[in-house]
Amino acid sequence: MKCLVTGSNGMLGSALCPQLSNKGFEVFMTDINTANSAISYLDIRDFNAVKERVGRLRPDILFHLAAETDVDKCQTCADHAYTVNTLGTENMALACQAYNIPMVYISTCGVFDGKKSGPYNEFDEPNPISIYTKSKYEGEKIVKNLLHNYFIFRAGWMIGGGLKDKKFVAKIVEILKTKDTLTVVNDKIGCPTFTKDFSECIIKVIGLGRYGLYHITNDGVASRYDIACKIVEYINRNDVKVIPISSDAFPLPAPRPDSEAVDNYKLKLLGIKMRPWQEALREYLQEINQDVKAPK
Repeated sequence: MKCLVTGSNGMLGSALCPQLSNKGFEVFMTDINTANSAISYLDIRDFNAVKERVGRLRPDILFHLAAETDVDKCQTCADHAYTVNTLGTENMALACQAYNIPMVYISTCGVFDGKKSGPYNEFDEPNPISIYTKSKYEGEKIVKNLLHNYFIFRAGWMIGGGLKDKKFVAKIVEILKTKDTLTVVNDKIGCPTFTKDFSECIIKVIGLGRYGLYHITNDGVASRYDIACKIVEYINRNDVKVIPISSDAFPLPAPRPDSEAVDNYKLKLLGIKMRPWQEALREYLQEINQDVKAPK
């Protein structure tokens, strides 16, 4: 199968594109960041460019990964968020509609307001509370309204990316290079999601040909504090003290739901199980951070 991937140079694209190639896909990678010579330039905000590229390539399936994922930037630059995450997604969906191409859209488990006592499943009604999650949810609605053949995959707290990792795990590892005390929020929970596992699951579900909406996260729920404690444990930093603290101590521009915990309910109904987040985190740390040492 021939596929076009937007956002190929990002955290998820770096994991998904090689796996697609390994599974026999002919992968055409695009991004606005073309530092990698194998990636061609495509700005998803440019409808004419999008339609021309999709029409010329005529992929068998289109993977739309490109997005503005900086939650606080989205909150302070709403026009930018909606232009990239909503109108950019609309551009891709319209191109897929014009040429009858199935589309894969990557969304977020943060589309819920976090008030449910247990994990959210695919049949719960979203109620996003930040500009980022609103812009992503509007993208979901556009894909559903414009296309018949689509996959929407909601991801949890992403882990992965190696040198491109700008998320929580990378920040903690960087701090541990110079400090032996961590102060970490313990009143927000979610589901860690390893890009490698997420990509494998995406390909598996696509292979089933079962279009629709899915939650894909590693198994289990954690707070940022829980994750930090596991990082310290896995890299053998017994000298580090991890102190739990309320999120009120770290005011941010964008509101975060108290819970982004989800259930991969539809995957379970199909007999697909994700491994625990602890196993995925350990593997990722082994891949990138075996040289982390205690600060002198």
